Amino acid sequence: MKKYSKDINRVVVKIGTSTLTYSSGKLNFERIDKIARVLSDINNQGKQVILVTSAAIGVGVAKLGIRDSEIIKTVQGKQAAASVGQAMLMKIYQRFFNDYNQIVSQVLLTRYVTENEQTKVNAQNTFNALLEMGVIPIVNENDTIAIDEIVFGDNDTLSATVASLVDADLLILLTDIDGLYTGDPRKNPDAKLIPRIEDIGKDIEKLASGTSSTLGTGGMITKVKAAEIAYESGIDTVIANGSDPSIMYGIINGEEIGTHFVAPQNR
Repeated sequence: MKKYSKDINRVVVKIGTSTLTYSSGKLNFERIDKIARVLSDINNQGKQVILVTSAAIGVGVAKLGIRDSEIIKTVQGKQAAASVGQAMLMKIYQRFFNDYNQIVSQVLLTRYVTENEQTKVNAQNTFNALLEMGVIPIVNENDTIAIDEIVFGDNDTLSATVASLVDADLLILLTDIDGLYTGDPRKNPDAKLIPRIEDIGKDIEKLASGTSSTLGTGGMITKVKAAEIAYESGIDTVIANGSDPSIMYGIINGEEIGTHFVAPQNR
């Protein structure tokens, strides 16, 4: 039984640092290859896809060899690492997507862009033009200038903002956990996955806690808050485990995977 009240044609997919990298901080090329293949195939189906990526900081840290350095604990150090890592990350994405004959573009955003009316319209026009041309935009925060996501949540908020900006039908947040549980499944073996949420209240926020990766900055709480942003814009959100990127097929087709946050008008 499908769980969406409308066809899913425009999708924003956010991939977290823990999904893109090994525990060493180095990139998981096998998984990135699968992500590129699945998103290219979904795009070939006629759906429009935007990828919001993390991992620029983690990639930069690994390249610079400063994981245990005090400098990476500072905002300036993270910004410098992001500057190195973002260039590397885009080169890698282009290489893998090119194998599937898929054109990608880079879009770096800051909160100012989405809060200023003129720049917001400019961004919307650019996204719409890219999507109409069949391009998959790859979005990250401009971490060398802005610090919002460095401090507040590994691009979860950014992905929800982008979903609202482009009037997406669905936001998919891929992480290293199956979804939102009734407790922390790493500590409580009795914790149960919550498959469907229709009301994002204080009780739901209390369930979301902990950070899943030393190189990422987001935890489940930032994902729930991202789902709330999308929720308020009438966009459904699914939080799911990104270890097997092919689950995106099932999510888009309405299978019960992960935790589905249902926007009011989509019930």
